[in-house]
Amino acid sequence: MGGLRGELDAAGVTDERLRASYRRARELNAAHGRTYYLATLLLPKWKRPHVHALYGFARYADEIVDDLDSTLTDEAKAQWLRRWGDTLLASLASGAEADADATVLPAVLHTIRRFDLPVGYFETFLASMAMDLTITSYATWDDLMVYIHGSAVVIGLQMLPILEPVNPAAEPYARDLGIAFQLANFIRDIGEDLRRGRVYLPQSSLDLFGVTWDHLATGVADGPVRRLLAFEIARARELFRSARPGIRLLHPTSRDCVSTAFQLYSGILDEVERADYQILDRRVSVGLGRRLSVAAPGLVRAAYSRRDRAAGENRAPDQHRAPGQSRARPPR
Repeated sequence: MGGLRGELDAAGVTDERLRASYRRARELNAAHGRTYYLATLLLPKWKRPHVHALYGFARYADEIVDDLDSTLTDEAKAQWLRRWGDTLLASLASGAEADADATVLPAVLHTIRRFDLPVGYFETFLASMAMDLTITSYATWDDLMVYIHGSAVVIGLQMLPILEPVNPAAEPYARDLGIAFQLANFIRDIGEDLRRGRVYLPQSSLDLFGVTWDHLATGVADGPVRRLLAFEIARARELFRSARPGIRLLHPTSRDCVSTAFQLYSGILDEVERADYQILDRRVSVGLGRRLSVAAPGLVRAAYSRRDRAAGENRAPDQHRAPGQSRARPPR
């Protein structure tokens, strides 16, 4: 709890109701976003609560769709998602605060207003979450990209102002990295998603290698399935390669965070190959030892940075914004 208290103090969050909302967002990040949460710890303290808020928003919406109550019909889930999203959008439109029982929404609203994040990012994300309740497959890569734009690309764009790009050219790299992260997750979770009645790899890719849903449901990664997964892994690695130069376009205090996330999410692809593609009946993951070995150098650098520049780097500076980037609002 002390760590969170220090983060909220550094971010200038003093209102107890708002602190409670940020606390809930951090709990969601820590519980469900092991890689994401670890990378967040590499950021200066003042940035972390805002990343927790954005993660918490995405995770809570995902829980409405997938995890909260399996007895609910898809229509009931859709209504719940609409009500929850409408609460956020109405609060943004009116300038009002969300109700105290609205979980992570007060923190999300605070973060949106602090960084002047476009409302459209959140509308697009909610639209993709709603697609999960009605769409089970995507015919082509372009069709899948409609979903990915809302489920992943806009999340990268939401994060970008918090990461403080030093050059506006960082945006297309953030887009590619969001797509790469999402595709790595789709590959890893193909068996789990199939059991939920969805496949997030393009049907055109399945057809290319003669793979059917019944084929996948056997749980056996035979030749056609292995070739399918190898094909999609190659696509994901190309996206990672395309996104990597963008890390240098972020403020130095954000680079270790994104570099760590980059290595660990791309490491998912290594784990799929290490498992010899046998992932239809199990979920592979990057082990704790690997996660810590990747993050440790950045954690050490971050600790020295906070010690040497405690008066500067851990509070929201205006001077680090990119040319043409609007100034982050002062802590409230």
